[in-house]
Amino acid sequence: MLSKAAIGIAAGICGTIFLGYCVYFDQKRRGDPNFKRKLKERRKAKEMANSRTGPRTKLPDMKDPEAVQCFFLKQIQMGEELLGQGDIDTAVDYLCNAVIVCGQPNQLLQVLQQTLPHQAFTLLAQRLPSAYRRVGMAEASAAAPQMAEEDVE
Repeated sequence: MLSKAAIGIAAGICGTIFLGYCVYFDQKRRGDPNFKRKLKERRKAKEMANSRTGPRTKLPDMKDPEAVQCFFLKQIQMGEELLGQGDIDTAVDYLCNAVIVCGQPNQLLQVLQQTLPHQAFTLLAQRLPSAYRRVGMAEASAAAPQMAEEDVE
């Protein structure tokens, strides 16, 4: 039988070999001239996929008014910050989330129509039905506040 010391030494040697293997191939991967380009392409593709689908946010428990109010305020705040930075697409997604949880979406839309730039509000009106469907409120999307074309102008 092997002694405990021999088993410990063998395990240490195997661990060192495995660690050396990992370091060697990590250096080889990072040294590849196309590594950074491929990494940037993957990150850009992931960012584009996220921007097309909007921010994936989990809605709060609608029975908890405090959680709904906190979520609503955070979504409005993020939308305003992103509008200030010029990122209209993502800002509209956050504002859609706020409209979805709002108790009085028609009044909120009227306020947003008066305060948002025309382009942002038009985009909001277009994306709102799909936002209702995205969060699984298909029946609510049919009852979603309907904006006539003359209301948007």
